[in-house]
Amino acid sequence: MLNPIYAIGDIHGQREMLETALARIEADGGPDARVVFLGDYVDRGPDSHGVVDLLARGMAAGRNWVCLLGNHDRMFSMFLEDYPRTDDRLLVGYDWLHARIGGEETLGSYGVEVGERRRIHEVHAEALQAVPDHHRAFLAALPDYHQEGDLLCVHAGIRPGVALQEQSQNDKIWIRQEFLEYQGRHPWLVVHGHTQVAAPEHHGNRVNLDSGAGFGRPLTAAVFEGRKSWVLEEEGRRPLRAE
Repeated sequence: MLNPIYAIGDIHGQREMLETALARIEADGGPDARVVFLGDYVDRGPDSHGVVDLLARGMAAGRNWVCLLGNHDRMFSMFLEDYPRTDDRLLVGYDWLHARIGGEETLGSYGVEVGERRRIHEVHAEALQAVPDHHRAFLAALPDYHQEGDLLCVHAGIRPGVALQEQSQNDKIWIRQEFLEYQGRHPWLVVHGHTQVAAPEHHGNRVNLDSGAGFGRPLTAAVFEGRKSWVLEEEGRRPLRAE
């Protein structure tokens, strides 16, 4: 029997949903289950602070976890630099604090109020005081992919036809159409999030686990044994098969 690998889709500040997903994983695979988190821990939801704290403390305690970098996590980390930067993959006129991105909700969970009349330098200075050092270190250390057995876990996807070691981080955390529309076989089953769907999807060459938790929809946890996959629900495993 293959050792199962569990994966959790985009969390986006939903700590209660994360705790439920972890409880389902522990019920299925025990307290030492191998879990890969697909990134986007922050923004939009109500408790980004709680999500980052839970994951950072779990990693520090030696849990059998892999926490990957998502584009929202990188935007948060970039804002916390000495001079805050805006990710150049955003649309013109957008930054991390734009209403559609969710940075304001993230800072709010740390007790930093943004407000329409505040200056960026004031918000930035307050954020540097409010975000604990171990949260910043956790974000800075996140890898941008994890390959294990038949699985390649990555936040957004990969550029088809490009060797793994030559993939850019921008593609791994931001790519959409070039990856989503590709129907050929990859060397692995690619497990990803980033592009929200109504329910987890298996496309034969990839599995999308971003079921929209950042917008209040359920958070998906799945289990993989080789290329076979199941979604973990309250009642247990439900097969997730290629469409």
